Amino acid sequence: MTGRRDDVLVAGPASWNRIVHLDALPEPTPHTVFARGAYDTVGGTSAGKALNLAGLGRGVVLRTVLGDDDEGARVREVLDDAGVRVLAELAPDGRTESHLNLMDAGGGRLSVYLRAPGEVPASGPVWHATLEAVDAAAAVVVDLAAHSLPVLAAAAERGRDVWVDLHDYDGAAAFHRPWAEAGTHVFLSSDRLPDHRAFMAGRLAAGARLVVCTHGARGATALTADGFLDVPAERVDDVVDTNGAGDGFFVAFLDAHLRGADVTEALSAAAAHAARVVRSPGLAPVS
Repeated sequence: MTGRRDDVLVAGPASWNRIVHLDALPEPTPHTVFARGAYDTVGGTSAGKALNLAGLGRGVVLRTVLGDDDEGARVREVLDDAGVRVLAELAPDGRTESHLNLMDAGGGRLSVYLRAPGEVPASGPVWHATLEAVDAAAAVVVDLAAHSLPVLAAAAERGRDVWVDLHDYDGAAAFHRPWAEAGTHVFLSSDRLPDHRAFMAGRLAAGARLVVCTHGARGATALTADGFLDVPAERVDDVVDTNGAGDGFFVAFLDAHLRGADVTEALSAAAAHAARVVRSPGLAPVS
């Protein structure tokens, strides 16, 4: 069984990461720094969304790519323990995606991709189970990854709403364009957008029904056919780890939306959950 009608399907990256906490991100010159701490943990934006959804009590199916290595087994164990149903294609080189994340004291991050999986064929048992999950899911989330492009196309062809997270898209990068164009519900940050309201209005005019742009500690802006709505972020003075905050915001909004909340209520739920994420280590709040 690949999922229930109340499940959310998430398609995209899961990885095994090394997190290193520093006082400040390193300057671009040869030198030595001492870490305040380091640990290994599951990573990847889709794994983050799946873990946060499961923590909110929502059924979730994750379609991803893992290696047949020790790191892949660790990722699967974390997801299994959280109740996430995993549909994993085998990485072409047998190796699980891996990042080195350098974190500064203020939550800033420098992410170094150590390994990234290549494309996988849209065929075989896992692919057919994925298509079943696309048809059955209460919502379809497709994240940025080359191996999730076939899921993006399949969801659009089947007439499903497609929830996408463009992260720090600048409004022009070619890689992000398929997700930007296919998304009916579009999330991104304003970090690299010169005019986020103009971009949001453009996506709404192109057919999206909801666009949400986050501004970190400055809150978020939503746009629907009813117009723009600006909301503040929830103040957090005891930040532990910012990894997963954006994914937590996204899925808490989605979960509230599926429960019938309006945009204002969903934004409030998203901000509150993101605040819980940054107060906890790892991608999702500790119960």
